[in-house]
Amino acid sequence: MTKTSVIQLDGASLTFDQVQAVAYGQPNAPQVQIGAEAGQKVARAANAVQTLLERGTIAYGITTGFGAFKDRIIPPAQVEQLQRNILVSHAVGVGDAFDIPTTRAIILIRANTLARGHSGIRVSTLQLLVDMLNAGIHPIIPEKGSLGASGDLAPLAHMSLPIIGEGIVEYQGEKISGAEAFKRAGLKPITLAAKEGLALTNGTSVMTALGVLETLRAERYSQTADIAGCLSLEALNGTDLAFDERIHNLRPFPRQKECASNLRSLLKDSQFTREHGSLNVQDAYTLRCMPQVHGAVRDAIAYARWVFEIELNAVTDNPLIFIDDATEEISVLSGGNFHGEPLAIAMDYLAFSVSELGNISERRIMRLTDECSNTHTLPAFLTREGGLNSGFMILQYTAAALVTENKVLSHPASVDTIPTSANVEDHVSMGVTAGLKLRDILSNVERILAIELMSAAQGIDFRKQVIGTQATLGKGTRGVYSLLRQHIPFIEADRTMSGFIEASRQLVANGAIVQSVEHALAS
Repeated sequence: MTKTSVIQLDGASLTFDQVQAVAYGQPNAPQVQIGAEAGQKVARAANAVQTLLERGTIAYGITTGFGAFKDRIIPPAQVEQLQRNILVSHAVGVGDAFDIPTTRAIILIRANTLARGHSGIRVSTLQLLVDMLNAGIHPIIPEKGSLGASGDLAPLAHMSLPIIGEGIVEYQGEKISGAEAFKRAGLKPITLAAKEGLALTNGTSVMTALGVLETLRAERYSQTADIAGCLSLEALNGTDLAFDERIHNLRPFPRQKECASNLRSLLKDSQFTREHGSLNVQDAYTLRCMPQVHGAVRDAIAYARWVFEIELNAVTDNPLIFIDDATEEISVLSGGNFHGEPLAIAMDYLAFSVSELGNISERRIMRLTDECSNTHTLPAFLTREGGLNSGFMILQYTAAALVTENKVLSHPASVDTIPTSANVEDHVSMGVTAGLKLRDILSNVERILAIELMSAAQGIDFRKQVIGTQATLGKGTRGVYSLLRQHIPFIEADRTMSGFIEASRQLVANGAIVQSVEHALAS
């Protein structure tokens, strides 16, 4: 999207691509606006809240306290103080702050759910949240403190503090007070009206932001795993016979078939694969079973995308305002859409699934570096003078350490719960915890794949010495090898490798590996 692009929020049509554009697009991020029809719906619900106040209707969070204080009636004169109090009392997050892209995604998603018009927030308050995003005012939101039920209360309270002139923000590279940032940006804090503090804090926007951004990463790394696996197969003189369409038609899991098809495309015309008539009729599982393993991970990613595409346009605060179109009757319904269980389960499923991408990649690294496992196709630890040189020996150690950490992190957060608020809120999802673990697992997988790509490229260079420098890699892998060699040289003798690992990691993280293949396969 260009700088002039605009995203109209209506609470019903926000997409993954739009979240990504707003999260990562600075300084050319799209401007966000409240759609005209959405604004009318928001205003209608806000007017309904005022009607309830005038009638003296008892409604949770509007004329009552919160959580275990749900039966404490709040006098009309203290309703505004109640809404301010929910922000300052709930802003108790701890730990590192979310990065700016995640913070921007949180604000966008919160604004979108409020734009649906069932939360009772005023248009002016919602507009201020959008203005904060467009101005690049990024609240400092600690990562830890949400239980993933009653919404992401603590982090969303931190998100909302600048609206009332409180909190600390990042603005134009500085950490300053929310009040000062608003002053510099030409914005003015406000006094919250009835229901608004609750509407801002009671929802799944932090879980959803993590889920969307990490699902996008998982999609990219799933593609990268196919590429790294094929480059390793070529370095190991493997065969593509196991990817034959006829095999996968007999076990027709859709994404297993998609993966096998992708592997065939990547390896098309390769002169580094083993001829089908060879006496070595089949490869080790880490090569032969890539469609089955990588395909199963694709299933988990597809499920996560399905869950978060729904949640992006869901209304997740409580209580919710409904107005009958025919009678104008107002209903205030308390429910549990703030509960993050669907999201937590999806992120846990995705977390242990993408861990498998790391597991199988590390085993391929082992096979590249162990001359016995690769039947002396490649020299021990991918170095000429083994003994004097350790070569790639310790890179496999690093990969092994990362996969072990992922195994620990893969324990699901969603199977845990702890009662809160005097046992009123007695089952929670731990959805943000699931999302943070997922993020850490993906960061480890990113590095494992980077090490595999480095190792495979080193192996390819040794293979060239046997089959000739004019031999060509597969249609998809040849560009990846070339890209790697632009940033990482062939390692002749031992030298410091951490910088090369980082260079490879950046190519994985920024999508350059995937883009090079997409360009090659499209030509």
